[in-house]
Amino acid sequence: MEQVAIKLPAKQHPKTELGQQILEGCQRKDRLCQKKLYEFYYGKMMAVCMRYTGNYEEARDVLHEAFMKVFQNIERFTPASSLESWIKRIVINTAIDHFRKNKHRQNQLEIDEAITLPDANSMQVLSQISADEIMQLVQQLSPSYRTVFNLYVIEGYTHREIAGLLQVSEGTSKSNLAKARHLLQQMIFKLLPEYRNLYHNEDET
Repeated sequence: MEQVAIKLPAKQHPKTELGQQILEGCQRKDRLCQKKLYEFYYGKMMAVCMRYTGNYEEARDVLHEAFMKVFQNIERFTPASSLESWIKRIVINTAIDHFRKNKHRQNQLEIDEAITLPDANSMQVLSQISADEIMQLVQQLSPSYRTVFNLYVIEGYTHREIAGLLQVSEGTSKSNLAKARHLLQQMIFKLLPEYRNLYHNEDET
């Protein structure tokens, strides 16, 4: 049976640019420019924080801490990368730091392969679930599973990179991803009972 992994459709954002004057003002520590920068990127970066945290209050705390780092280090920003990408990297790293501080370390069973979803035929059923609905399910995962899932599936990090970021082994990263996918499957089964029937029918063939 051919297997495919979960793929989320990329969200399309309007092409907008922050004025160079605002950027230069932030580099001069101008409070009004900082406020405009924060408001400009608030929606996109809050969405990133929500992916890595369990609730709005926690996400807001991570976002505020991340923007403090942004303003403290914005003089180091260079046009080699986009400002949005630079800020997003700080936000993700702050979320990871938050995870490290708050997680309860557990011994994890190390496995080599992640559990995947059934073949392409059943993906027609999965397509009934929107990206937003999938992300709502992801938020119900434990911090360890949610963080690895986000880094691997959404951000595109490798297991080696995730292991370095979270200070765990590659096997633990793979294990957490497998368990996250398995739990997501169970959640999807509850949303779409016909998906469970299709899955079991394919297993029997």
